[in-house]
Amino acid sequence: MTTELHTLAGLVSHTSTQGIPTLHAATSANEITAGLFFRVGRADETLATAGITHLVEHLALHRLGLSDLHYNGATANAYTLFHVTGSEEEVVRYLNSVCEALRGDLPMDRLETEKEILRTEAAGRGGGPAHQMPLWRYGAQSYGLSSYNELGTWNLTPDQVRHWAQTRFTRDNAVLWITSDQVPAGLDLTLPTGSRLPAPAPTSALPVTPAYIHGDDGHVVMTSVVRRSTAASVFADVLGRALFQDLRQEGGYSYSAEADYSPRDADFATLTAYADSLPQKQDAVVGGFIDTLARLRAGRIEQSELDSVRGKLLKMYDVPDLGAASLPSYALSLLLGHRILSPDQHRAELNAVTVADLRAVAREAWDGALLQVPGRGVDWAGLTLAPQYSQTSVTGTRHQSLENDDVTLVIGTEGVSLLTPRGPVTVRFDATAAMTTRPDGARVLTGHDGFSVTVEPTLYRGITPERIAALDAAVPRQAAVPMPARDPDRIPHPRERETSGGRRNGNTGTGKSTWGWTLALWTVGLLTAVWGLLCAVITADEAGAENPEWDAVTGVWIMWLPLVAVTVALYRARRRRRG
Repeated sequence: MTTELHTLAGLVSHTSTQGIPTLHAATSANEITAGLFFRVGRADETLATAGITHLVEHLALHRLGLSDLHYNGATANAYTLFHVTGSEEEVVRYLNSVCEALRGDLPMDRLETEKEILRTEAAGRGGGPAHQMPLWRYGAQSYGLSSYNELGTWNLTPDQVRHWAQTRFTRDNAVLWITSDQVPAGLDLTLPTGSRLPAPAPTSALPVTPAYIHGDDGHVVMTSVVRRSTAASVFADVLGRALFQDLRQEGGYSYSAEADYSPRDADFATLTAYADSLPQKQDAVVGGFIDTLARLRAGRIEQSELDSVRGKLLKMYDVPDLGAASLPSYALSLLLGHRILSPDQHRAELNAVTVADLRAVAREAWDGALLQVPGRGVDWAGLTLAPQYSQTSVTGTRHQSLENDDVTLVIGTEGVSLLTPRGPVTVRFDATAAMTTRPDGARVLTGHDGFSVTVEPTLYRGITPERIAALDAAVPRQAAVPMPARDPDRIPHPRERETSGGRRNGNTGTGKSTWGWTLALWTVGLLTAVWGLLCAVITADEAGAENPEWDAVTGVWIMWLPLVAVTVALYRARRRRRG
């Protein structure tokens, strides 16, 4: 047990339960709450096995079935939590059931059903405006995996799931907390021995920051990684208030404007800021958002702003059962290896934060910032567009697109590249995070950097089964993710296209151009009009008309109106076929 826990003497007690570090504190509530943390989460997985931790969580809870007991599980980037609220007897039964399953009795007969449940859960879960930010910052690995679907729910085997549970859900990789003045009797939390796993090392897909990406209309998002500190947590509140003041109360551009500070690992946290907008106001929101960040970096922060945030944070200690309320935070810090502060120590640090400290955090946040903006870019603000294309391409067999002459797929011995007019997209075989495979030959390769290349045999020339087999042999076996067969109508086919000489894949009959008919009609119409004009003038003159020329022109226009109508109809028909 870390010596830092001695700072909590009189507030939180600490002990060990079957080898698991345990924190507990009394509560005045009628029921007790307990949580069992494990230092394993989505960031520990690979793209090909994504979802394996979530599967273990679901399987471990299955035997508890329907109950009035309030319990659940949660899988985050760096940890998994099983938590429960109930009577002492109910809490003991819950924790014993979870650990019994984890130590070797997971109901593998439920594996396929739980996989389908997870896919259904993902389909109904909205990604949110910031969903793609981890992918662009970290790539298709470590903390970037939270941007991806759980591909492992398609192909994970019982042996893989068992091994993950036995090596990650161990007593040495766990922390228990209970809102009770003592550890309840009857607990059996026997788990395999192991070791405390450090939080995953972060990866990077951004060569330079601050950077920006383009996103959906109506949303401006910024994320940054800052060192964990009391000043950084205060800054997040100051930033949220500043955005709300500038963008909503003064500018009237946004309804929601907020910021959040969330620990990532022992040493760093993720700072997230968000503002919404109407499409016609989004340029003003982007400009105002960046101006607010610039104001804070310059240190133009009123002391009253800092004092207001400080006062709000200090009030969190004015709660009953402070020790019990603090248990989840203390347990997670212990799990991740972050320093543990007593309430007095944290109060002292809050009172010591200055405007200069906030300015330093603002500059650190800007230096590592990634912005997602709608519409136009923000190079003018000193941000760099995140890479949209790969720096290199591979050599190999070239397969021209059947839809676009300017696009070529290259399959080589080192990887695949999609060559486009704006640049290549390359996935190297030795840096493939995952490759999904379909029985019809389709392959989707995703690199560790987040770039993805889709190989559809129906959309490129010369992609034979032999080429697909060679591709499969080159990709590491652990990266392959077999997917189910697609319905025939879901297999893509080349779209018809046009070139300067007409349709490359033109049909007969209704696919022919209407310009020939239009030219012929206008030629006949012109000759008819000239002849009609001469005849009308001569006839009107012989009849003694008062204005023979005007009568002639009127007659010609009457003759031309049907011709104009037919021409417009032919033009519209041609436009519909082009669409």
